[in-house]
Amino acid sequence: MKLLDRIAIVTGGARGIGLAICRTYLEEGASVVIADIDRSAIDEALATLEIEGCDASRLMGTRLDVCDRRSIDAMVASVGERFGGIDILVNNAAVFDMAPVLEVTEASYDAQFAVNVKGLFFTLQAVAKAMVERAQGGRIINMASQAGRRGEPLVSTYCATKAAVISLTQSCALDLIQYGIRVNGIAPGVVDTPMWGEVDALFARYEKRPLGEKKRLVGEAVPYGRMGRPEDYAGPAVFLASDDSEYVVAQTLNVDGGNWMS
Repeated sequence: MKLLDRIAIVTGGARGIGLAICRTYLEEGASVVIADIDRSAIDEALATLEIEGCDASRLMGTRLDVCDRRSIDAMVASVGERFGGIDILVNNAAVFDMAPVLEVTEASYDAQFAVNVKGLFFTLQAVAKAMVERAQGGRIINMASQAGRRGEPLVSTYCATKAAVISLTQSCALDLIQYGIRVNGIAPGVVDTPMWGEVDALFARYEKRPLGEKKRLVGEAVPYGRMGRPEDYAGPAVFLASDDSEYVVAQTLNVDGGNWMS
């Protein structure tokens, strides 16, 4: 029970990696807020967790649009009213798109930076303000990507957003540690989530591949021998949220089966 009685918000928490983190945080004793833009997905996630035996009194779902400052502020206020404060934030909400550099549209560029960078930063800022006011420290975990460690063809904008996440993690950590708020990140590699169906279809389009081939190839290329699974990120997220990582500050932990070595 490494997170006993702590209050955690997970953005993009209704599916994939976010939902896996929510599930494990509950097992570790935390109260969990599933914050997601998709209300129906939130309701489905809450129902699933309750069927699995999770204590409904330690669960909360709230619709969050990280591109809307009013939505962020309303979420922070509602969590404070329900649980009395925030101890942990997992900044997991993100969007993905890809295209050759010569075909990237301004709309695609703006949408990715709006969610992956601006939305992440201002969610972090709003939660950090609440943590400072409460004066009990806190943990903030930003989900980056191996794409933030290196450029990749067809994914120029997404790579740039995730590089920005790694940089923001460092800067925010150095600023907020004075308040006892420890900011770190996690950089997943290729992860087998429903979104990979969309990613695979885009690769099939731009690389002229059969559907499913790109997913198979990237999985085979991982030194561990397979793509990541959502549950592979729950343990690292517990570590960074718990007292086990007390002296870990401004780091982005690669969790990618050896796909990228810093």
